[in-house]
Amino acid sequence: MNWLKKIPNSIRSASGLEWVLWRKLPLIALMGTLLPLLGLGVLYTLTDPDASANAARAIQLARYVVAAIIVFHWSMVLTAAVGCVIVMVMKGPGYQADSYPLSHSDQPRNDPQSAEEAARYRNTDAPP
Repeated sequence: MNWLKKIPNSIRSASGLEWVLWRKLPLIALMGTLLPLLGLGVLYTLTDPDASANAARAIQLARYVVAAIIVFHWSMVLTAAVGCVIVMVMKGPGYQADSYPLSHSDQPRNDPQSAEEAARYRNTDAPP
């Protein structure tokens, strides 16, 4: 079964900001990860290894904050990537979902449709 059946002569929209952002997402993800880690590295180099309990607590708190910043950044990059994919799909060619004619397309029917009529309408596109 062909799930993505293109509609012939469907119009594609011009690409826009989604492709520009899609190409920059790896760099954005890398920089958003490296900058907090770089800040944590600077903090490690500037503190004394034999520091007091308060300094050790501050370093541990900084680790947690950096981890939270990185996880938040990754989730935002993932959200932007999903948005880009959705826009790309929506701007692409049209696809046909269910192509069976409706028996009441212009007006509602007065009597219910029989099972045979429904089967005949559903099987018009099926191969013999």
